[in-house]
This record gives sequence, structure tokens and C-alpha cells, in this order.
Amino acid sequence: MHLLIILLQSVYTIAVTALAFYGFNALWLTWLAPRRVLTDRNKANINSQITNQLPSVTIQLPIYNERHVIERLIRACTNLDYPKEKLQIQILDDSTDQTSMIADRCAERAACKGYNIKIVRRTDRSGFKAGALEHAFPLAIGEFIAIFDADFVPPIDFLLRTVPHLQQNEQLGFLQTRWGHLNTTYSPLTRSQSLALDGHFVIEQAARQFAGYAFGFNGSAGIWRRDCIADPHVGGWQADTLCEDLDLSYRAQLVGWQPSFLPQIEVPAEIPPQLAAFKRQQFRWAKGSIQTLRKCGWRVWQSDWSFGKRVQALVHLAGYLLHPMLLLILLVSLPLTLLHINPAWPLAYLSIASIGPPFLYAVAQRRLHPQTWLQRWSYIGLLTLLGFGLSLNNTVAVIEACLGRPSSFLRTPKFHVEKSSDHWHKSSYRLPLTPLFWGEIALLLYAITTAIIAGMADRWSTLIFILLYIGGFGLMIGMELWERASEWVRRTGKAVFGWSTSQ
Repeated sequence: MHLLIILLQSVYTIAVTALAFYGFNALWLTWLAPRRVLTDRNKANINSQITNQLPSVTIQLPIYNERHVIERLIRACTNLDYPKEKLQIQILDDSTDQTSMIADRCAERAACKGYNIKIVRRTDRSGFKAGALEHAFPLAIGEFIAIFDADFVPPIDFLLRTVPHLQQNEQLGFLQTRWGHLNTTYSPLTRSQSLALDGHFVIEQAARQFAGYAFGFNGSAGIWRRDCIADPHVGGWQADTLCEDLDLSYRAQLVGWQPSFLPQIEVPAEIPPQLAAFKRQQFRWAKGSIQTLRKCGWRVWQSDWSFGKRVQALVHLAGYLLHPMLLLILLVSLPLTLLHINPAWPLAYLSIASIGPPFLYAVAQRRLHPQTWLQRWSYIGLLTLLGFGLSLNNTVAVIEACLGRPSSFLRTPKFHVEKSSDHWHKSSYRLPLTPLFWGEIALLLYAITTAIIAGMADRWSTLIFILLYIGGFGLMIGMELWERASEWVRRTGKAVFGWSTSQ
């Protein structure tokens, strides 16, 4: 019994300390982030200097079953303000549905307008997105390679504002721009996701850039130098992680290539409007990040980077370990309460770290939207509950990565949802419930039991914290059921609880 108590207390202490560390690190990054990062002061000068010396650029569009958005993407790329004779567009099409037909039609139309546009198809999807990029790389003729996922809409001046930065510094291996959002106001779910993404780009990425820390390519809305990808010490695109972008960017930085982040350039994209799609995206990011940690972590630690840079790189790669820590705290809280053990009081001073993430998101919104930041930040409560609710989903992803268990690259479906009148419910891309839904129900019941026992034992600090798990898992379950009901109503036109599509 004594060993069990020590074990439970140790698990609780480690988990709480890890969460506090990441909370303090959020405060540190917020402090580091430059105050003015959204002004492109050099735009006019750079453009005027290099207009007559533009290099060749290849745009790669990796797609798989994207019939709702492929036409929008191709149209945006052919609208880019860049000389046609120096631009190549590659559509890396692994699709198995009518997306291919739409892509063919769009490519033919663009070719008639004088664009060098090619569709690159493979006989199989080996390596998924990384495999498609690696397969098309020898066919790319550009000195620089821009990459856009299917749901992105690059602004017309994207290349003119980014390529000069790569021209001016031959050591720049890749350049990342800030993601914007096409459908922030679509639903509370998309508002919460936009809050998290803005915090990542406006604060975290900007702070890492400013401090000289390593950071990752985000997979889309960025440009690579061809020589960097082709560098034999880098190794090109590799498919042994689900975050091929993060993997390649770290391998490039480890051999001396420099990264660049331009937060002043915004490229809008579609936020997943379906909870299941959001959870799938998070699962892939969580598993891919930990796979990259396993693959590159030791190289990072043995590198000649400064101690601070190495620590920040490992913290960055290990970020999704927070979700197993959250889940462990929930699981040990019940036995600790039953054993009348209260390990929380020595750790109470660490609770101040919990202000780190909310403060980071508030600062990001204040810098992006000075007039409406408070209204946008008001969704922090919902985002917090989503974080707790995702703990099972992302913990499974982390465990699979730690065990070296391979899995397919499950893409996040895109529905071309931009305004409130757009709907995804009838699309064949909508995702079904997963078995983890039942695990979330079990954890909700476990959390409720823990809360009841904590209340009976007057453990009010434990009770308040457990309420976040109840809210998080309850939110997941409620949203899943609501989306299923909405889907059924929109497909059948029949009413549920007095509500129908006519209302």
C-alpha cells in the first residue's frame, strides 16, 4: 500500500509539474514575441528591387479527394501575380473520386491561358502526402517550391512578398507564413480553433523566430528552397512520420539551413467545421509530432545548438505530451481521494502557470484584432474544455507514436464551408463516430464519480479541477451527438425534438 501511495503521488506530481512547465513556457514565449510582427515594412523596397530578377517557382498542390475545394485552390494559384513563364504548377493528385475530373478540367482551362500546369498522379498512395511530394520533386523545375494544401487560398501577391526574402539570404531553407481563416465565425467550434491557431502563429512561431529557436514548417502556405530539400544531408521528404513537414524542417535546421517566419503575410484556410474532423487532425498532429521527437530528439540534444535552443526545440516537439499528463491527473485523482491523500497543496504555487495559455491567446488576439480582441478571446473557456476533452484522443495518438505503431495518413476532410449558410452534413467526406467516443463516455462517468467523492470528502480544489474534465468530455459527447442529429435532419428533412431544416 505504501508503494502504491508513493507511485500515485509521483505520477500526480510529475504530471502537474509538466503542465506547469508548459504554462510558464507559454508566458516566456509571449514575453519574447516581438510587439510588432504584422507590418511588412520592407515590402515596397523588396518588390521594386527584384521585379526584374524573379526566379522560377514551382507550386505544388498535394490533394486527395478534395472535390469541394480543388477548383477554388487552382483558381487562386492561377491568379497569383507572377510571370507565367517563371511559374510551374503541379497538382499532386492521389484522388480516387471525381476530384480528378475536376482537377483535369481546371488544369486544361489554366493551360489554355498559358500556364505551365501539370497533373502528377501515382499508381499507389505509398507515403501519402510525403510520398506524393517526393515523387513530384524530380519533376519540379522551380528554384523555389511553394506548397499549399487543398483548403488554402493564397493572396494574389503571395509570391512577390515571399520569394524576395529567400533571394536575399541563400541560407534560408524554408519560409513559413501565417495561416488565416476562411470560416472563423461559422460556429463556436471554428471560433475556438481560430483562437488556438492565432496563438500558435502570432506568438509561438513569432517568438521562436525572434529568439533564434528552431521551429517547424506548418505543411502549407510556405516556400522551400529546392537546394535545401535536395541536400543529401537533409534527406528530402520522408514518410516515416505523419508530420513530414515538421520532420523535414528540423532535419534541415540540424544541418545548418535557416528558417524564416513571416507573420505579416496571411494565407486563409478552412478550419474543420466537424468535431470528428478536428479530432482527426489533432490525432495526426499529435502522433506525427511525437514520431518526429523520437526520430530527431536525440540529434537535437547532441547538436551544437545552444542549451536554450535545444531545450526549446525538445519542448516544441514534445508539446502533445501534455494530453497524457492531463489524462494521468484524472486517473490518479480518484484513488488519491479514496485513500485520503491530498498531494495538491505542495503544488498549489504552480497553479499560477495556468494563466500562461489564456494570456498567450489574449495577447495574440490583441495584436491581430485590436478592436474586437476581447470578443474573440471570450471563447477561451470553450477552447479550454476542448483541450481537456481531447486528452483521450491525443493520448492514444501519443501512445501509438511511442510504441512505433504505424498508421495511415488520414486526411482532414474539407467541405468548402465559409459562411453560416454553408453545410457539410450531406457530404460523403463527413466522418463517422470512432470507438474513442465510448472511451470518452467512460471517462466522463469516471470524472463524475471522482467529483462526487471529492465533494463528499471536502476536497474542493480537486472537485473544481475535475469539473473541467466533466465539461470537456461532456462537450465532446454532446457535440458529437448534436452533429449526428443535425446530419440526420439535413439528410432526411425530418424533425428531431421539434427541430427541422425548415426552421
